[in-house]
Amino acid sequence: MKIGDFARLGQVSVRMLRNYDELGLLVPAQVDPWTNYRSYTAGQLARLNRIVALKDLGFSLDAVGRLLEANLTFEEMQGMLRLRQAELSDQLRNTADRLAAVEARLRLIEGERSMSEREFVVKALPAMRVAERSFTATTQEEIGARIGQLFGEVEAAIRAAGGEPGIGLSYYVVTAEGMDCHAGFGYTGGDGDGFEITELPAVPQAVSQVHLGSMATIGGSWQAFGAWLEEHGAEPSGASREVYLETPEGNQDSWVTELQLPFVRHS
Repeated sequence: MKIGDFARLGQVSVRMLRNYDELGLLVPAQVDPWTNYRSYTAGQLARLNRIVALKDLGFSLDAVGRLLEANLTFEEMQGMLRLRQAELSDQLRNTADRLAAVEARLRLIEGERSMSEREFVVKALPAMRVAERSFTATTQEEIGARIGQLFGEVEAAIRAAGGEPGIGLSYYVVTAEGMDCHAGFGYTGGDGDGFEITELPAVPQAVSQVHLGSMATIGGSWQAFGAWLEEHGAEPSGASREVYLETPEGNQDSWVTELQLPFVRHS
């Protein structure tokens, strides 16, 4: 077949095929001695696919030539591509996580202007019995990625034990290793597999505010506590809590979350 037809079938450019010919990577099956027109066979598509695949793996054309001479088997080529596919998937996830972190930080900066307009309430928090699971996060991205998963696991475990989950909440404790993140539900039933029972103590005084909307924007609401603590001469004194008052499925923009921060005033 003519070079143009072969290029279309191989999904490459004619210029690229000529370059491969010059480098000896993919020599035409026939070259007309009078017109110098290049012709290829359908069987050469397999070699073309390997050249393009190895290039996409990041090998130089010189290295591609050496690998082709090594006569890689179909299984070896497939294994290399699978490995590269996994690496690219990891890179894509990492890039998406970094982009989400940048977007979250931008939202925090944009929300700085409205921090003084937030409404805070000081109140006592009652003791609460919670069925929960927990993990330690070392980055903010880990919290967002895993906290929702824990809620699903705990809810399923409670129902499997014949119980009924109450109001959802999470609470967070800063440690030397990172952030201990706990997620669960108010619970009055007995023990079960897949969750632990924790008795959260009553808190004599905490400052709270209501966050409306997605968890993607909750960082700005938490940062707003800083100005309140400074204005009132106070500092945090215990685990911060998020109590999920309204959580319509599939629409985080309509969520209503109460943020609670125990505090003590400076002496």
